[in-house]
Amino acid sequence: MNEISDDLLKALVVDMRAVAKQEILPRFQAITSDTMRAKTAPDDVVTDADIGAEHALSRLLAQRLPGIVVVGEEAVSDDGSILDRIGAAELVAIIDPVDGTWNFAHGVPTFGSILAIVANGKTIAGIIHYPVTGDFLVARPGKGAWHVSPDGAMSRLSVGEPGPISEMHGFVPLHMFARELQAELALRVLRFSRTTTWRCSAWEYRMLVTGAMSFCLNAGIMPWDHAAGVLIHAEAGGHAALVSGEPYRPTITEGFLLTAPDRQSWEEVKKALFEN
Repeated sequence: MNEISDDLLKALVVDMRAVAKQEILPRFQAITSDTMRAKTAPDDVVTDADIGAEHALSRLLAQRLPGIVVVGEEAVSDDGSILDRIGAAELVAIIDPVDGTWNFAHGVPTFGSILAIVANGKTIAGIIHYPVTGDFLVARPGKGAWHVSPDGAMSRLSVGEPGPISEMHGFVPLHMFARELQAELALRVLRFSRTTTWRCSAWEYRMLVTGAMSFCLNAGIMPWDHAAGVLIHAEAGGHAALVSGEPYRPTITEGFLLTAPDRQSWEEVKKALFEN
């Protein structure tokens, strides 16, 4: 499979909406100590909603696309070798069942569900669902990036216009960087109009592709956070690459990923963040 048809894209949207209704929304603002657990750190948590949604969507994907290899964030948390399947399989579904789990677990509605379909290492569909608001962002290569409202109405997405560094707004999650780099970045982000972090890639990409925010710098670039978002961002006119200059691929899990409105502004943001 080299592309996702209109009908299949609509079916995947239907499936993600059904999973959110069944597994995610009933648990929102109903988290207890019995339904939330820490993973790698006290603020890196998993809930029953993450696990239930990943299992449910995995089953539906297997029905829609027999033979597809599913790589889910929670499955990889239990077995890291599953991550290697992205580069080895012909067709892969990458799932982040509840992106922004910390927000979700603490009753904050800025969370989402992310699905990327990858064929031979290339993302051929990116879908981000926002269960609380009921809408989606979707993209396929060469077909643009779109907002899909709860009633199905579609509108084209576009990144914001490039501007001076001093007027740019961006996402820089300082806590994700090594401590020795945090201090340097904390001073350099003062060159921008405003920087923040929302602890949720789904919503940060939404802000980028609607033009509300200019750029995003990420460390810890796991594919369930970025494979769909980078495609949606590119189809909305943006430019993304590793700070090293290497193009982003879903198989890359190390390095710093920078997104900006275009290549020139990407270079300017990189210089402001990493060069004197």
